[in-house]
Amino acid sequence: MAKTKEREPRRPFNWKKELKLAPGYIIILLWVIFTIVLLGWVFCASFSTTAEIFQGKALKFETGLHFENYAKAWNGSGVAGFFGNSLLYSVVSCFALIVICAPAAYVLSRFEFIANKFIQTSFVSAMGVPAIMVVLPLFSIISGMGILNNIPLAKGTLILLYVGINVPYTTIFLLTFFCNISKTYEEAAAIDGCPPMRTFWKIMFPMAQSGIVTVTIFNFINIWNEYFLSLIFASSDKLKPVAPGLYGMINSMKYTGDWAGMFAAVIIVFLPTFILYIFLSEKIIGGVTGGIKG
Repeated sequence: MAKTKEREPRRPFNWKKELKLAPGYIIILLWVIFTIVLLGWVFCASFSTTAEIFQGKALKFETGLHFENYAKAWNGSGVAGFFGNSLLYSVVSCFALIVICAPAAYVLSRFEFIANKFIQTSFVSAMGVPAIMVVLPLFSIISGMGILNNIPLAKGTLILLYVGINVPYTTIFLLTFFCNISKTYEEAAAIDGCPPMRTFWKIMFPMAQSGIVTVTIFNFINIWNEYFLSLIFASSDKLKPVAPGLYGMINSMKYTGDWAGMFAAVIIVFLPTFILYIFLSEKIIGGVTGGIKG
């Protein structure tokens, strides 16, 4: 018979320790309550009418639930196009970042060569460079080449920019994970005659899964919510992702006054990142703590 696992005895409740942490608990609790109330009001307003919102009756639903706000926002306000663009930019960029940065981080963590430390230092330094220092010169070059007038080329250019700007952060993040994986796995693979590249893809890459998932989620959220680059390089509505698209919708509210439709658009845009947090929160926490503790 299999032995049952003995339960660890519960630690006694330490009042002194908990009281010291009480201010932090209170701040977190207040922040959670504020966030829930704010998002709850926006969610309720998305099912109300503009008149009810201005009358302070968004939570009462006196005229029922207005699901047409979502259909109107999706089709009439162009949210479908913005949503599709953001999804394309985020998914393709995240995939490219893993394909580029995972092998680079592995090589930097495992192989000693002359430029190793220099490359790592360069990546860390690049993370501190303001985007505006790089973007404006690039914009003058790209606009001079006429790329922004071609929709497919302009989308590809924006994806390349997202990838290039996030390469340093992604590489350094994954570098930590590969450094904390024991070299005995590679030594065993080498004894079996497995070449280094195959060892990476078959053994090391799956072992760094928690770090890869975590950094991919962070990159997806950053690219999905990115505003500055898309504001400069996505001048056409066919190129705009959700952030500048929503900003344009807010400006248009001065003339249309469809605030209920705008709140519906906000909920649509917010859903992907919210779903990621809900279903992958354990992966995120495990990935971050795994990178710190090793």
